[in-house]
Amino acid sequence: MARFSKLEVLHMVSKQSMMPLFYHPDLSLGQEVIKACYEGGARLLEFTNRGDFAHETFAGLSKFCAKELPEMILGVGSINDAGTASLYIQLGANFIVSASLREDIAKICNRRKVPYMPGCGSLTEVGQAEELGCDIVKLFPGSVYGPGFIKAITGPQPWTHIMPTGGVAPTEENLSAWFDAGAICVGMGSKLISKQIIQDRDFDSLRSKTTEALQIIQKVRN
Repeated sequence: MARFSKLEVLHMVSKQSMMPLFYHPDLSLGQEVIKACYEGGARLLEFTNRGDFAHETFAGLSKFCAKELPEMILGVGSINDAGTASLYIQLGANFIVSASLREDIAKICNRRKVPYMPGCGSLTEVGQAEELGCDIVKLFPGSVYGPGFIKAITGPQPWTHIMPTGGVAPTEENLSAWFDAGAICVGMGSKLISKQIIQDRDFDSLRSKTTEALQIIQKVRN
């Protein structure tokens, strides 16, 4: 069951404006990753549902956050159906993210008052997502659409909140482009939590990169 209300989650998405995301099957390594991001200033993180028994790893991470990192809002991405969304919500997911728009997931999340952020690639899909109660939509893959897509939509629809994922890097040039276009938040995976960091277990570096990225975002948003 989610530890944070829907309003608390949406507020943090807007405030932090960066959603680190990662997957790894090893629970102890995942705990170190989340801890490093937390110590770097992040209070929002997406665990991606990509491997066998991923829900078991997530359950361990959810318990770890509740006990050791009480302010961390942990959610799950790469969800493709309502059944999987229900499973993760039962394990403590505070938000659900999917690569595409799924009405069945939206209904489950609305019933449990859990934010749902679906991937959308057209104005029609964005409109459908908003009709289904989605306050924030994910633009994926962001590298294909680019900041211009967000600017074109948020101009006539300033109420629309878009979070690009894919093609986002922790540099001032890249982040400025996204936030100047009107992004409310950015999802950041391997550009932040790189394979090299995971391989070397270089959590000090991850902590520093997280802090730096958040500082850049605060600067460009101001």
